[in-house]
Parts: sequence; structure tokens; C-alpha cells
Amino acid sequence: MARRTTQRIKTNAVGPVPQNREQAREYILRIEATMNDQIQKIKDKYQALAAPHAEQITELSKGVQTWCEAHRDELTNGGRRKSADLGAGEVQWRTRPPKVSLRNIPGVIEGLKSLGLKQFLRTKEEVNKEAILADPEAAQNVKGITITQGEDFVIKPHESELEEIA
Repeated sequence: MARRTTQRIKTNAVGPVPQNREQAREYILRIEATMNDQIQKIKDKYQALAAPHAEQITELSKGVQTWCEAHRDELTNGGRRKSADLGAGEVQWRTRPPKVSLRNIPGVIEGLKSLGLKQFLRTKEEVNKEAILADPEAAQNVKGITITQGEDFVIKPHESELEEIA
């Protein structure tokens, strides 16, 4: 039977060759830094080019909104619709969900109590886990409390900033 031979193909070095692991890491970091610098320059260039258009779009949008608000009744058929098709695009009026804002919370709580509106108040009793961790010996004899500490094995691949561009 004929003996198989394997042929190794050697690649000639084109640029500087790292002499150790640390140099290889530095080369990779330098490549990534250069790439990120170039990407940032491109982003800055096109953001600068887009800025005047964004301002113009904002101004035109405000004008369209002003006109639509003035003609809202006819556009929404007396309020029966929430949108209107203008041929080149659609305008919509969306109602946001209700939101409660509070100022002077202690005063609000006292006001609700004095008016007998306790259905608007919460009473919450819970275990203070931070206090247990601060004094584990005192809590170790309480049935139902277990203090554990785990360990995670994590692998973090190196990512480039290129993936963040959307």
C-alpha cells in the first residue's frame, strides 16, 4: 500500500509577525481600534449630512400637525376615526393610556386615609433579605431560610463595535 504524504502549505508573512501572545493581543486591539475609528468617522460624516434634513423634516412635520389640528373634525369624520389618509401618507391621533402622577406622597397618603379611601393604599410586609445577609448567624435557625452562594462559569466572546451599528 502506498504511503500517504501530507503537504503543508506555508504562508509567507506579509506584515509584522507577533512574537508572543501579548503582541498578538495588541495587534488585534490595534486592528479593532482602527476599524472603530473608521466606522465612527463614517457615522459622523453621514450624521452631519443628515442633520439639515432632519431639521427640515421636523419643521415640515410641525406644519402638517398644525394644519391637521385645524382640520381635525373633517379629517376624522367628526371624531369617528382616529386617522386620516392624505394620499402621500397617513396621520393618526393616538390616545395614551392614563397615568397617575404624585407630588408630596406623604400628604397624599394622609389625605387618602382621612377620606377613608384605603382601597388606594397598599400595605406590604416582606422579608428584608439584605438584613439577613448582613447577619446570617441570627437568621440561620429560622425555618424556611436558606443562605446559598453559587458560582457561575462565564465565557465572554470579544465583540466589535461593528455589531452595534443599526
